[in-house]
Amino acid sequence: MKGKNVVLAMLLATLPGFAVAGDKVVHFPVQNAIDAATKAGKLDGTVKFYLAGNQPDGQVTVVNDEVSVNRKTNAFGKQAQATCDWALQSALISLQDEAKQAGANAVVDIVSDYGHEYRDARNYECHVGFLMSGVIMKGKLAKVQ
Repeated sequence: MKGKNVVLAMLLATLPGFAVAGDKVVHFPVQNAIDAATKAGKLDGTVKFYLAGNQPDGQVTVVNDEVSVNRKTNAFGKQAQATCDWALQSALISLQDEAKQAGANAVVDIVSDYGHEYRDARNYECHVGFLMSGVIMKGKLAKVQ
């Protein structure tokens, strides 16, 4: 019995190592997630998303200068881009809902923000681990006319 407890303790001690062994930062095109969420009916098109470096045409009036959303999803045994796009879709749905509640029709200056801002006009940052993938996005709610 003592031998089984030692083996069990050793296995449990290695689990945290497995959880962080695959931690990595990846970047994927945001448009893939937007297209998939729109096609699935999760995004209705009434709110447009603009990563930092892209500006909408027209006059932009910011109604909330800092919104932030943090979304995670199960990554166990799944492809990184699939899990990252899923987490991003969830974040975009949340941003869409916040924009509608604020009377906005756009989210502008969107950046990934894991303690440092990742600014890219086409890609977002995702953190992928053995068990979880996640995105943290922040931006500004705006009315574009």
